[in-house]
Amino acid sequence: MKVFVARQPIFDRKGQSVAYELLYRNGNNSNSFPNIDGDEATADVIINSFINIGLEELAQGKRCFINFTESLLKMNLPSYFNPSSIVVEILEDVPITEELIEICAELKKLGYTIALDDFNLQQNYFLLPKLLKHIDIIKVDFLQTQVQKRKQIMNRYKHYGVSFLAEKVETQEEYQLALRDGYDYFQGYFFSKPVVLSSYDIPVYIHGYLQILHELSKTEPDIEKISEQIEQDLSLSYKLLKLINSPAFRPRNKIKSIKQAIVLLGLNEIKKWIYILSIKNMNLKNDPIQEEVIRLSLMRAKLCEKLSIKIGSKEPSLYMLTGMFSLVDALLHRKLDDVLNELPLSDEIREALSGKENDIRKVFKWAIEIEKSNWHAQDFPLKPEEIQECYMEAILWSNHLLNGEEIAQTSGEGFGAQSF
Repeated sequence: MKVFVARQPIFDRKGQSVAYELLYRNGNNSNSFPNIDGDEATADVIINSFINIGLEELAQGKRCFINFTESLLKMNLPSYFNPSSIVVEILEDVPITEELIEICAELKKLGYTIALDDFNLQQNYFLLPKLLKHIDIIKVDFLQTQVQKRKQIMNRYKHYGVSFLAEKVETQEEYQLALRDGYDYFQGYFFSKPVVLSSYDIPVYIHGYLQILHELSKTEPDIEKISEQIEQDLSLSYKLLKLINSPAFRPRNKIKSIKQAIVLLGLNEIKKWIYILSIKNMNLKNDPIQEEVIRLSLMRAKLCEKLSIKIGSKEPSLYMLTGMFSLVDALLHRKLDDVLNELPLSDEIREALSGKENDIRKVFKWAIEIEKSNWHAQDFPLKPEEIQECYMEAILWSNHLLNGEEIAQTSGEGFGAQSF
C-alpha cells in the first residue's frame, strides 16, 4: 500500500518552528481505502509513513502531531512511537470515557504529550475535568469557533495548566488576536504572510557561498555546478537577480534560469559579490520563521520542477524559479508586485506568481494543493504514486540543503511535554 504524507509547521510565541502536524492521504480517488476498515487503513498509513520515509527526514528532529481515532488509541498505537518524537492528538469525535482517561493516564506515565483536537464548548462532559488532568494542549479551530466562544474556552480551562494552540490561523488579524489572547502555539498559513516575519532580508547559508567560491577558484570553473549551487540558495538567487537588474548590468532579455543570469553577469563579478556577501553575513543568525518559509520555498521550487518534468516541460527552470520566489513577499515583508518589479524574471514567471493563468501557474497551483494534502484535484494529470514521488523528493532536497545550518534540538527544550 502506497504511503502519502504531508506536513504543516507549528510555531511558538517566539516564532520558533517547534513541530509539524503530519497529514496523510491514501492513493484512491475517494479519501478511503476500498474493502478495508478505516482505522486499520489509517494505522497502516501512519506506521508505513514513519518507517518507510522516516520521522527524521519528515520532521528534522521536531515533534510530530499525529491524529488518533478511538480505535487506534485502544490499540495502543501511540506506543509504537518514541514519546520524544510525537504529540498524541485525540480527534474531536473520540468520546470522553473512563477508558479514554485511563489510556491518557498511561500515555502520560510513559512520557507522551497529549493534545485535544478541535476543542469546543460542547465537550463540557462531566468526565472532562478528569481527562484534562492528563492533557497538555488544547487545539482551538479559528475557522470554526467564534471569538466569544474562544474566549470562553480559554477562561474556563486555562486553570487546568494546559497550553492552547490556535489552529487554522490564516490572517494577520487572527494571529495578532491569538497572541493577545494568550495562545501558546500557532498553526496555519499565517507564517507565509508578510506581517508575521521579523526581518526584511532573506537569510543566507554560508556553506553554500564557500562551495561556490571553491568552484570559482578553479582554473576552469564549471558553470553548470555553480548555477546548481546558486539554485539551492534562495537568498543568493534573489540577490543575484537583484544585482543583475541594477543599472550597471540590466539585461535586455528577461531571466529564465539562474545559469542565464550567471552567464550575463560574468564569473568574475559573481566571485566578487559572493565573497562580499559571505564576509558580510558570516555571523548572521537566521530567523526561525524565515528559515521555515525558506524551506517551504525550496520545497516548492523542487516540487514545481519535478511536476513540470513529469508532464513533459522543456523548460523546468521556469517552474523552479516560480516555486522558489512564490513566498519572497513574505520573506521581505513587502507586496509581491513590488518585489517582482525589481527582479528581471521572465514574463511567464511574473504572470504565474501574480495569478495570471498559464502553464506555469497551473503546475504551481498543483504544488499548493499537494502541500495542503489535497492530492485528488480533478485536473491532476499524474497518478498518486507519481505525486508522492515528486513531493518526497522535494522535501528531502530542501531538508538536505538546510541541514548545514540547522540548529540542533536539545532534549527537553522548546517542545517537550514540560513546555506544553
